Amino acid sequence: MKTIEKIIKTKTLYGIITILIIWHVFHITVESNVIPSPYETVRRFIVLFPNTLSMHLLASLGRIMLAIGISIILGVPLGLWIGMNKKADSIISPVIYILYPLPKIAFLPIFMILLGIGNTAKVTLIVTIIIFQILIGVRDGVKEIPRELYYSAVSLGVSGAGIYRHLIMPAVLPRLFSALRLSLGISISTLFFAENFATTYGIGYYIMNAWTMVDYLDMFAGILSLSLLGLLLLRSLDMAERKICPWMFLK
Repeated sequence: MKTIEKIIKTKTLYGIITILIIWHVFHITVESNVIPSPYETVRRFIVLFPNTLSMHLLASLGRIMLAIGISIILGVPLGLWIGMNKKADSIISPVIYILYPLPKIAFLPIFMILLGIGNTAKVTLIVTIIIFQILIGVRDGVKEIPRELYYSAVSLGVSGAGIYRHLIMPAVLPRLFSALRLSLGISISTLFFAENFATTYGIGYYIMNAWTMVDYLDMFAGILSLSLLGLLLLRSLDMAERKICPWMFLK
């Protein structure tokens, strides 16, 4: 376990150093305050974080976590159902395939009219986008379970809730974590757009507000904080997967 943690830390450090080098090269090449240096940005980030950036990040984090929580509550049971029931799959999957590719971000104005201009519309928008990732991932995880494993479980006296606990959920969880990784990136991107409308707190609002004020240093400090938020969430998800699905890391 310690070896895995060391590898993760090394890879994370490598990624950060690589990005900083590329960033610095762009800063030197452009020779404009449009791309401030990494050093100046980090200094500005440290100054802004305690009283300003932290509040915007917490507002964004709350919206993201609420949307993901709702998507899991709705998407996992539905995914399990259509994965286990061929008739339900034949009825629901065609509808999913039609709705999934739609650019649902275009429905934000409609959500704001129906649900108000507060957090409800923004969270609903994120849910309508990422729930499909979770639902399809769980459904496919169920379908990938070989039929022979069901027979083996039944022959060992496992039935009902035991099938879900000892067979279905262990098979589905890795798929669910993969779907959650994709959902995190999509939810952050979606929230960045949604927070530009009728919002006073949120990292998306902060970045775009700094851009309109032609304050590129503050804008990049906001972008840096958004990147760190994404890194924190993804690493937390990795840790949760190692805790919940230890069999995935035995190789």
